[in-house]
Amino acid sequence: MIATVGSDEKAAACQRLGADVAVNYRGGDFVAKTLAATGGRGANVILDMVGGDYVARNYAAAATDGRIVQIAFLRGPEPKIDLRPLMQKRLVHTGSTLRPRSPAEKAVIAEALEAKVWPLLEAGRCKPVIDSVFPLADVAKAHARIDDGAHVGKIVLTV
Repeated sequence: MIATVGSDEKAAACQRLGADVAVNYRGGDFVAKTLAATGGRGANVILDMVGGDYVARNYAAAATDGRIVQIAFLRGPEPKIDLRPLMQKRLVHTGSTLRPRSPAEKAVIAEALEAKVWPLLEAGRCKPVIDSVFPLADVAKAHARIDDGAHVGKIVLTV
């Protein structure tokens, strides 16, 4: 598993959590490091929250017959890309988001999470990483924590 992060501290945290390789994209080329870590093969699955100019870089980092799942567009939803690598590598580039789904679809997803993920949480086999907890009244402080970019894990608001 290869993680891309924005600081050396976050890279170390990802490796403590089990990542084989963690690349600080501010100081390293994640495409080159992905190819090096996989013996030149590339990543089988890429989960992309960035979009924009990262799409072409993801195509370069992906293995032949690899999959790229787009779940957000922090750098924009309209990349300028050369589609030849998509075809040459037989890549699948798909996307998913929860927001526009119907309540019925969301209910099915919630039931699957309850059946398959909740038991892992209860057994302690899967633990969320919590960076910090704020009371709802301190929502501005929580947003400031997000904006400073130094957090590792989730920021929780309590009611």
